Amino acid sequence: MESKEILKKLVSYNTIKDKENKEIMDFIENYLKKYKFKTKRIKKCLIAYNDENPNIGFIGHTDTVDYESWDKSPFELKEENGKLIGLGACDMKGGIAAILKTISKINLEKNKIALYFTNDEEIGFSGIKDIKEEIVPNNVIIGEPTNNIPICGTKGVLELKIEFHGIKCHSSTPDKGISAIYKCVDFIDELRDYYEKTLKKEKVEEFEIPYTTMNIGMIKGGETVNSVAGKCEISIDFRIAKKNQSKKIIKKIKNILKEYNYKLYIRQDIQPKLNKNNIEFLEKISSKKQTKCYLTEGSYIDKNFIILGPGPDTSHQKNEFIKCKSLEKTEKLYEEIIKFYNEGK
Repeated sequence: MESKEILKKLVSYNTIKDKENKEIMDFIENYLKKYKFKTKRIKKCLIAYNDENPNIGFIGHTDTVDYESWDKSPFELKEENGKLIGLGACDMKGGIAAILKTISKINLEKNKIALYFTNDEEIGFSGIKDIKEEIVPNNVIIGEPTNNIPICGTKGVLELKIEFHGIKCHSSTPDKGISAIYKCVDFIDELRDYYEKTLKKEKVEEFEIPYTTMNIGMIKGGETVNSVAGKCEISIDFRIAKKNQSKKIIKKIKNILKEYNYKLYIRQDIQPKLNKNNIEFLEKISSKKQTKCYLTEGSYIDKNFIILGPGPDTSHQKNEFIKCKSLEKTEKLYEEIIKFYNEGK
């Protein structure tokens, strides 16, 4: 099978929220068994390897986001004007198709490889969490769409929810209560001052946005217009640029919150990753090592990783696609990577 045929099969499975997880994993497993790979399942994930001491690993998530208002069936891969259009074609079944095709072309007696296929990347990263202790090689490739530009680092994430508690009363006598919404607004003003005066000035030049960013993405408070709000909550997302910076942010927030009646919940605290593994053999296709501000499954594992896959990046977009030439180039790069970490050792 050519990579386009493999991708067509992968796209045909509806893996929104892992609906056809078993079916897609069965297809991948049966494909790899033809090349004498040993396989095992851990919950909804599939691990495959041709040697128990692999020199290189590949990680790919099989789930996709939902779709809306597509021009064509999202589960039927279409080729138009050099584009391969289908749900997940970019994010990230294209990367999976490229590695499966590469497996069919290389000398498996000389190359020791492990492959990790996960679920639930788009929602909760439960798949990579389930298998992270099973990942053997120190160097892994994550086949997310990068338009074949190697990405060698990602920011971390600090996700917080804060509940502010006031005293509810009727809106005709607001002085008898304490508005949790007012308290929340006061806190936001103090937090923004800290963000502007401190966080934005602490630079890590390797990142395109060279500082930790902050976004208050959700706010919810009150029950009715004629009541003083007894409760208000906000959700905050920091994209962390500096290692261990999240500890300082939490400490600062707790210090600000001393004047408030609150509850603080830490939903996620993931450290940034800047890899130091040797990728000089790949740097000829990019003017410099690049980084991204988003999370990938690499953020959850204690390994060196390179994010590298076909493009352009049309993830989560209507009529998602990759270019045929980019998919072909990804195959060649994966073959080069495998040989570098095996035959080049």
